[in-house]
Amino acid sequence: MKNNLFLRSISTALLLETMAEGVMMVDTDGRIMVWNKAMQEMTGHSALEAVGRTTEWLRAPECVGAQQIFSLLKPEMAGTCVTGCECRMIAKNGEHIPVMVNARILRDEKQKVLGILQTITDFRPVFNLRQEIAAMASKMQSEENFHGITGRSLSMQKVFRLISLAAESEASVMILGESGTGKELVASAIQELSNRRQKPFIKVNCGAIPETLLESELFGHEKGAFTGAIKQRTGRFEAADGGTIFLDEIGDISAAMQVKMLRVLQAGEFERVGGEKTIKVNVRVIAATNKDLMREVREGRFREDLYYRLRVFPINLPPLRQRPDDIPLLARHFVSRFGARTGKLISGVSREAMSRMASYPWPGNVRELENAIEYAFVVCQERTIDADDLPGELSAFLHHTVENGENNLSRPHIAGQAPIQGMETPRRTIDRLSGKKILRSKKELARLLEENLWNKAEVGRLLGVSRTAVWKWIEKHGIKSASED
Repeated sequence: MKNNLFLRSISTALLLETMAEGVMMVDTDGRIMVWNKAMQEMTGHSALEAVGRTTEWLRAPECVGAQQIFSLLKPEMAGTCVTGCECRMIAKNGEHIPVMVNARILRDEKQKVLGILQTITDFRPVFNLRQEIAAMASKMQSEENFHGITGRSLSMQKVFRLISLAAESEASVMILGESGTGKELVASAIQELSNRRQKPFIKVNCGAIPETLLESELFGHEKGAFTGAIKQRTGRFEAADGGTIFLDEIGDISAAMQVKMLRVLQAGEFERVGGEKTIKVNVRVIAATNKDLMREVREGRFREDLYYRLRVFPINLPPLRQRPDDIPLLARHFVSRFGARTGKLISGVSREAMSRMASYPWPGNVRELENAIEYAFVVCQERTIDADDLPGELSAFLHHTVENGENNLSRPHIAGQAPIQGMETPRRTIDRLSGKKILRSKKELARLLEENLWNKAEVGRLLGVSRTAVWKWIEKHGIKSASED
């Protein structure tokens, strides 16, 4: 009896003000009717500032849960509630606060809907902890993450071993690979593991600097050397003295610049533009290119002596299409990275989305995969990235794939459609790699499997498709190995 009297004497307002969680009630028009003390402490906005206003001013642009909460007002949602909805609220100081919202419909005695009652938990401690965990995980080295480079395929394990060997020497390194394969990451790993790690590490993209400025950029210039040279400038080689210089896109430099580069590599000396004083430096050179430099040498566009000076220790980076086993690993890595960066609770990639990524040839390699995951983080409103959240080019490629039917195995593209620019079709890939094998039928596929000892990954690489696609063709056509007959 006493307890009942005590409870009746406590007002609802007092209960709301003593709750540790934020409480907000909005009416059916979305206007705030109740705003407790915890909400003020969390956001900095007082009840006087909040009550009577709609919630649009409070929601951050990246808050995707509001539609889910206000869908409770729809008749078909009667009796339901929303739990564990993530959102972002704009604090008075401009901070976008991550919060967890639980919501349910509020009705009067006659079951008339009065609005939506929401309890709001400050999610900043969890968000900060998640960022700390992600930062710690990125620093931990394992066989799948080698100094910032992710991969567990045999080809990448070989690259990791070569990086370690290169770091132990002072030899010039040439990193070869397509755009987006991670050449700069490899250069950084070599520097990080080397005895020069405490010394300067200077990066230069030779292809991004106009030829007229490249010499000054690399070697510096004296005051008055040319129009606009109002003071002496230190070049990149001089700045890298004692450390390492990374020359990206080295295949793009002119013949005249190649001569000057050769002198630096041979003698470790140069003059600034417009200067007469010879400057000596001790610089370790790591170069990179996506060009076939041996072909450039044969065709007279690149000096042979410079080529061999730079290519003392070559490291070849495989394109992503040749290491499909790394795609799920890389996808998880980028999901974790963008999750920590954006605060979105996206936990992974759906089976269908992963299948689509595994079947795509990734002409832009790891950089393109990273961009695809970043795009998906902008689009995705669930906790798992689905196929529809991926960029359009992945869907477009499916219309050109050869996974459906025997006749499609030899078709460059679907009738009436142009091939996707920059992508090789399976037939072109076979022509390029073997010069003879052209896949036309089930029989040809069976022969290709036998010739490659039923290594589906290798057959997929030759065809420019995923190992999963090869497996599907085998199942579809009922192909068996000779040992199974």
